[in-house]
Parts: sequence; C-alpha cells; structure tokens
Amino acid sequence: MKVRAKKQLGQHFLNDEGIAHRIVESLLEMDPRGAGCSVLEVGPGMGVLTKYLLQEEGLDFRAVEIDGESVEYLIQNYPSIRPRLYEEDFLRMDIGKIFPGKLAVIGNFPYNISSQIFFKILEHKDNIPFAVGMIQKEVADRLASPPGNKAYGILSVLLQAWYDIEYLFTVEPGSFTPPPKVRSAVIRIRRNGRTSLGCDEALFKRVVKTCFNMRRKTIRNSIKPLLGEYSLTDTGSPLLDMRPEQLSVEMFVELTILLKTNTKAH
Repeated sequence: MKVRAKKQLGQHFLNDEGIAHRIVESLLEMDPRGAGCSVLEVGPGMGVLTKYLLQEEGLDFRAVEIDGESVEYLIQNYPSIRPRLYEEDFLRMDIGKIFPGKLAVIGNFPYNISSQIFFKILEHKDNIPFAVGMIQKEVADRLASPPGNKAYGILSVLLQAWYDIEYLFTVEPGSFTPPPKVRSAVIRIRRNGRTSLGCDEALFKRVVKTCFNMRRKTIRNSIKPLLGEYSLTDTGSPLLDMRPEQLSVEMFVELTILLKTNTKAH
C-alpha cells in the first residue's frame, strides 16, 4: 500500500534516501544514547527516517503519527515499530508523562505546524536537550536568523534564548512526493547553558510577542499595550528607541527587567 499525501496534514514525503540518512546522522552525532535520551520521531509518514532509526541498537526509539493511513503502512512495513508507535497528535501529547527523562526529537515536520512543534519543544526545554528537523526554508531562516535581519522574529528570540541553532543544509522540492512549492531546510537545535533568563519569563514572552506584533514601531510605542494603566518612567534607555528586530535575546531580557522595575500607576 501507499500513503496518500494529505494537504490538511501538510504531508510531503521525503523520497531521497541520501538526505534521509543525513538527517538521522545529524541526530546520532549528538549521541542520544550517551546523553540518556529517548528519541521521538514526529510524523514518520512512510518511514523514510524510521527505518534507519529502528536499525540503531540500544536506541530507545518511539514515533508519533496522527494519520491512520500512515500508522497502518508503518506497522505493515516495519512490524517492530508497533509497540513504539503512538497514534496521536504530537501537539497534544503529554510529553512529561510519557517521557519523564531526557528526550531528543527528530522529524520531517509538517510545514503547517512546524512553528507549533518548536513552541511545544520550548515548553519542555528542560527535558529536550536537542532536536533535528526538516522544515520550510523560510521558517529555518527565521529560527536561525541573528538580530538585525528581516527574518528575525518572535520564535527566533524565544528559541535562541534557550537553544543554539544550526542551519545544516537546504533541500530542494524534487526530493519529496508530492514536491512542495517551497524549498526546505534541515536545522539542529541544542540546549544552551542558560538555566535562567534572569527576569520574569512569562513577561519576557509577552514583551517579545507584543513588540514583534508591531515590529515597525519603536519599542517605546510597541510596548504600550503591555502598560495598561501604568506608564514607563523615563529611564533614558536606548532600547526604547530601537525596533524589535534590532534587539538580541539579552536586550529583550534587559527590556523585560526595565518594564518590571520602572512602571508606575497613572
């Protein structure tokens, strides 16, 4: 049997074995076994990565797939995956309960939920030390973008706060069935040494999201929705005259502390 690629699931099946092997090797180079990590493949589809991962002795490998047709195909073609396969939505998966220890994530991520997958990884950043994923090139550029670049945005800052990001290589549309209309890229993220932001983490997220939602404005103007009945005292901080894409992670931390300590009621 073949699996029909379903547009609503963002499915484009990788058909290039060389690239599949490179993706798996990009994960294995991180030594998940030595790091005491289980490995979870998100959206195995027709098993182009799965078959290589199943061959790795001593690897605590699992997979999660929401598409019933893909589940049937995987069990039929790779019977040993049956006890390792979860038929559910990764975005709703209780990762902490299923994987109480360390977890590495890998996959050809569906384009329509790739950003949500990284937000999910961020929710479990203390348990997920690294991940390797194929995503739309535009999204990969955004994740890996430094400050000062037009691609730099909300997810760039939030992910870079906790992970080092490597853009590994680009993949052309012809490597997929059906071919997508865009180029793809493989990225690898590795948990950095940061254990604390040094500021209110919930407020940090709100500051980043609020600023980028009005990215053409200066910080002084874009943070106004956060202030409500409060006003920011004049601190003379140069950050307030900058635009969001100019601020590094450390600058957003500084801005968060500034808001927390220099606001007053009208």
